[in-house]
Amino acid sequence: MIKDNLLITLVSCIFFMGLVAWISWRKTRGSVDSKDGYFLAGRGLSSVFIAGSLLLTNLSAEQLIGLNGSAYGYNLSSMAWEVTAAVATIAMALIFLPRYLAGAFTTLPEFLNDRFDADVRRMSVILFMLGYGLVTIPSVLYSGSIAVMQLFSVPEMLGIGYFPALVTTVVAIGLIGSVYAIFGGLKAVAVSDTINGIGLLIIGILVPVLGLIALGDGSFGDGITKLVNDHPSKLNAIGNADDPTPFGTLFTGMLFANLFYWCTNQYVIQRTLGAASLAEGQKGVLFSGFFKVLVPFMMMIPGVIAFHLYGPGLGSIDQAYPRLIRDVMPVYLAGFFLAVLLGAVFSSFNSLLNSAATLFCLDVYGPWRKGKASDQDLVRIAKIASVVIALFSFVVAPLLYFAEQGLWQIIRIFTGFYNIPTVVIVIVGLFTRRVPALGAKIVIIFHVIAYGLLRFVFDEAITLHFLHQYAILFAVEVAIMLVLGYRRPRETAWKFTPNAKVDLTPWRFAKPLAATLFSCVVVLYLLFSNIGLASGDGLSSLFYTLLLSLILANIIYWAWVAKSLGRAAPI
Repeated sequence: MIKDNLLITLVSCIFFMGLVAWISWRKTRGSVDSKDGYFLAGRGLSSVFIAGSLLLTNLSAEQLIGLNGSAYGYNLSSMAWEVTAAVATIAMALIFLPRYLAGAFTTLPEFLNDRFDADVRRMSVILFMLGYGLVTIPSVLYSGSIAVMQLFSVPEMLGIGYFPALVTTVVAIGLIGSVYAIFGGLKAVAVSDTINGIGLLIIGILVPVLGLIALGDGSFGDGITKLVNDHPSKLNAIGNADDPTPFGTLFTGMLFANLFYWCTNQYVIQRTLGAASLAEGQKGVLFSGFFKVLVPFMMMIPGVIAFHLYGPGLGSIDQAYPRLIRDVMPVYLAGFFLAVLLGAVFSSFNSLLNSAATLFCLDVYGPWRKGKASDQDLVRIAKIASVVIALFSFVVAPLLYFAEQGLWQIIRIFTGFYNIPTVVIVIVGLFTRRVPALGAKIVIIFHVIAYGLLRFVFDEAITLHFLHQYAILFAVEVAIMLVLGYRRPRETAWKFTPNAKVDLTPWRFAKPLAATLFSCVVVLYLLFSNIGLASGDGLSSLFYTLLLSLILANIIYWAWVAKSLGRAAPI
């Protein structure tokens, strides 16, 4: 498809990407000269841009390939990584974001400095920078480039070998992403993410629709019938011990992994810290949670469709989505799809680049200058840091090709070195007043050593799922901090100092919408279970009973909220 229509594909792709770039430039010109303007979009992001940027920052080519491949090879159990994230967005909107905005924090380490001390700030920055610079940024570039090459046969398209094509793709994606992050700051990232996010939603809906039409030999309805009735076990999201994501992990480590990612990970929360108000931030975060509930339909059902079309005979499960795209995507949409795919890839890249530069400038360079650096100096250093980090990632990313298996294993587990201690320190720091900085330091050192031993020394002896290990480490580390808070408390209780720069009035519909979002998560698991579509006998009476109960509970809650708001409204 792509090779025979190369000119049409490239021209249309360049057109769509150029349109995104032009809109981003129009939205950001003249607004990135100050510190808040560059790092936090002038603290003026609306809910639309927050939701759009959160969506595309989180979803990339790796998810398109990986989630569909998991659905093709196993079932829908891996949807847990996406769907349960909605619960973490609720925690972010209602618990964490009000406190972050009240303190006007620009980075998470800045909050840790306020709550504990400068050493905890430095330790957290080291963990983040090592994770971003050595693993996360290069792996995003590498995995995104591999996805583009799989879907669009880049070596054949360019007439060069595989590795030169990989280097070319890495540099091309990296350069495009770098332009947004270096010259436009967070606002350019958020604007481009939102526009590309709209494209991703269009593609996400279009691909399963076209796939179902192909499955039904031209009939969308027949395709749905085959999807539901043939191999219903593929539609089961309740994973067992042999599945990629056992169901029990949802209630242990998965919870804490998502809390870290959505509530404490700098490159994700940075766009929420730039919200125009608490209400706008809450809207954006909760809206992104509803998008996460749609992910199984957009990024896993196509994998199930591929299983029905091709059977289990594909050489690798990661070939399922590329094969389906090549077979069902019309030629005239190829350029648009390529633009959206590239947008998803460099969205994650430029978000990471922007956040890494933010951490370096505000938590390393700024404190080193003892607050004497002007806004112009900080922005200039941020651009230089972004260039250095980008160039470094261009070198490291292609090298993953030569040691793929070992490094992919490290990449998969590396986040575990800093996600759990970060969320432990933040939660204990927010909800206690006497726990000392010593507790945070001991937890960071303890976790790095303990997790390293579990993953690389005792990995064969201890077969407990790594997500369950997360939960155990979380409990142990919370206990360490609380014991130190009891035995060696701070001399004076920590007192939060309000420093709000935006309106902190909560969105009046935040709580009822959060309840509805949580209900959607529950309904999704009921739908993709043995009392739902996975039974092979259609939806059971128990499913309908539980569904109606949840709908009724939501109606009652919303009616009560509306009545309460009516009483509170001025006459």
